[in-house]
Amino acid sequence: MARTGLAGAVRVARWADSALGPGSDAATADGKATLSDATAERAAAGLGLDADRVRADWDTARLAGLIEVHGDNARPGWRLRAWDRDDSAVLRGWVALFDAWSLASPEPAEFEPAAVAEVVSAMPQVLSFLQLSAGPVPVEQLLDLLQQRVTELRTERCEVSYEPGAAGASGPAEPRPTADTPLAPLLDWALTALAAVGALTYGDGQATLTPLGSWAVWVKLEQICVAAQSPAGNIEQSAEDMLRGCAQLRPNAARAEYRAWLAARPVGSAVTELLAAARGDDALLRGLAFEALRVVGAPAEPEVHAVLDDPALRPYALLWLAEHDGVDPEDAHEVLTREEATWLWVDTAAAVADHGETSMLIRHLEAAVQPTVPTLLDEVRAVGHPRTVQVLVALAAAHPDPALAKAVRRAAFQVHTGG
Repeated sequence: MARTGLAGAVRVARWADSALGPGSDAATADGKATLSDATAERAAAGLGLDADRVRADWDTARLAGLIEVHGDNARPGWRLRAWDRDDSAVLRGWVALFDAWSLASPEPAEFEPAAVAEVVSAMPQVLSFLQLSAGPVPVEQLLDLLQQRVTELRTERCEVSYEPGAAGASGPAEPRPTADTPLAPLLDWALTALAAVGALTYGDGQATLTPLGSWAVWVKLEQICVAAQSPAGNIEQSAEDMLRGCAQLRPNAARAEYRAWLAARPVGSAVTELLAAARGDDALLRGLAFEALRVVGAPAEPEVHAVLDDPALRPYALLWLAEHDGVDPEDAHEVLTREEATWLWVDTAAAVADHGETSMLIRHLEAAVQPTVPTLLDEVRAVGHPRTVQVLVALAAAHPDPALAKAVRRAAFQVHTGG
């Protein structure tokens, strides 16, 4: 169903991929992802469609992540690349469209934006009721539920409008502009928009979730349950604070915490926040951020690709991409050059020196790709990691072999003095 519903969007996205390559005219006219008239006409001629159909399919492709627009430039999203080989990419694309249902159809212009926002906020409860009903539900019943939920939202915000002469009124107050807004037209708009993305069928005074819509609502409810089961209570923390909170957890517990944290926020912003944490000075957070990105999976692929030019993140990104492509984690290190592997060794040693035990730092020597300690020291000095001196000093202080410790201290001194 998801493939069928997004077939038109995929068709336009693939046309854009082949026809709007580097050096061609800009696809958009305003830097806001609106398809330019010239490009719409060109696509219509190439696909045998009318321009309005092309614009509608373009908007769907953009909302589903099949097309990514940056300023006046469009490029294929990761879901388009994975479309033919990955069913999960198709489902994620449709869920992205489902999440954006209020953007897929223009909202009624005659209503206050605040009223529209209230209805959008209340619709998850309406959809949950439809999912639990497992069949057609009269619109009148849905309208009653919507009115109750909107009233609850206003009460939670303490935004009860003042009524002259009401008992207990202490003085005049500004009435909310949405207080008297009729909700029936807005419910009609919401159900029509949800039907347009394939989440439900709507007509003859009733609404019914499609199998795809029922599955999507179930997934959202499951995510809420996962988020509620956060073992360490870091759901509302920033990525950096969440990762610090997971540093002392066992791997399985940490992954559960990552899943809960990710379930509570949009994937795109979560990935951006994790990569920002990875760019910091704490090497431990760098490694943990990429562990959390492994939980994200395929949706993180474009952003991980984009950090390959960052020397500090490149080794982590290469390992992540190799494992994502199916390489056994034990063999993934083979994608690294000797220099990248050495950089990663120093970065990991920095994390151990800052947060681990002395014995762990000594054992970390065994993880180096160099066959001997002198070779390791030569290559560590050459790699230019900003924490090299601190790592070598910590290793020299921790190692029980006086001769080896002396050689490591000498290497640290040479790096420090530029020798």
